[in-house]
Amino acid sequence: MTRSILAGLAAVVGVTVLSGTGCQANGVGDPCIPEQEYDPTYAGANYDEVGVVPGSFQCLTRLCLINHFQGRVTCPYGQAANGAPSSPATAGCVTPGLNTNVSALVQPQCTDRQATEAVYCSCRCENLSGGTDDGANYCKCPSGFSCTQLVSSLGAGLDQGLTGGYCIRDGTAFSASVTTQSTSVCATTCGEGGSADCGPADNMGGT
Repeated sequence: MTRSILAGLAAVVGVTVLSGTGCQANGVGDPCIPEQEYDPTYAGANYDEVGVVPGSFQCLTRLCLINHFQGRVTCPYGQAANGAPSSPATAGCVTPGLNTNVSALVQPQCTDRQATEAVYCSCRCENLSGGTDDGANYCKCPSGFSCTQLVSSLGAGLDQGLTGGYCIRDGTAFSASVTTQSTSVCATTCGEGGSADCGPADNMGGT
């Protein structure tokens, strides 16, 4: 069962702009860095979770979506627990803006769910029942995005008004049967000379 995580507000500094994201006029699809990544002890997101980060000042929508993504947006290839890089061709992880060394094991991103496909500004487009007539604020997904149910529940004491559907890129719906296998390969082989399933499509120290 998919778990949902919720992050609070944090100061945003040194925002990194990612290329090739196809930004939309209303901000849906704009790149964002989850605010947890400013914490040097944060190990990164888990591919079997969905995260919604409300109050993100990086986003016109004020919400950064983490849709079944592994690792840190700002550290594509991850690092060992002692901060050593995954390969001589890469560097260890640092926090965005402040460049503080990350003090945690960080798993590499996987090619089938890189940041441009799984982490970006989004908005809530429907409630848990698929409706938009309950008085809450909803958005209309722009071209190239579909309204998809992502957050079925949140922990006790958290804003249940964040449950329901969010705008996600067409063709990027999570499939456990596909992603679980490739993520396992990525996580176990990326630090041992590289794998086609790890990091950006050009691989570590790509040729």
